[in-house]
This record gives sequence, C-alpha cells and structure tokens, in this order.
Amino acid sequence: MAKRVVLDSDECVGCQTCVELCPEVFSFNDSTEKAEVIKPEGGPEDCIEEAISSCPVECIKWEE
Repeated sequence: MAKRVVLDSDECVGCQTCVELCPEVFSFNDSTEKAEVIKPEGGPEDCIEEAISSCPVECIKWEE
C-alpha cells in the first residue's frame, strides 16, 4: 500500500508554510483558515518532507 500525506486540521494553526513550500500538494482553506491536503497521494517528496519538517505544530505526516 502506498503512503499518503495527511494533515491534522485540528492541530493546524494556518501559518501556510506547507502551502508556500509545496502548493501542488497543500492549499489554504479560507473558510476554515487552515491548510488542507489537495493531493493525498503526494507529489514531489522533497517538498513534502520540507513541509513536514517546517510545520511549527508538526501536524503533517506520511501515513501507510
């Protein structure tokens, strides 16, 4: 089974760092003021890994 990108929206603080680093996988939801995964199957792993490590609340991860 392939790994998927997941974001815990309850933990997200809406800083948009992941959106800036990896806009092909993450977007910002203006109504909830939180980021969301728009491509859970992933994309460029280097930018996803950078988004994971840059998230101030560590709410992004890979899930098997």
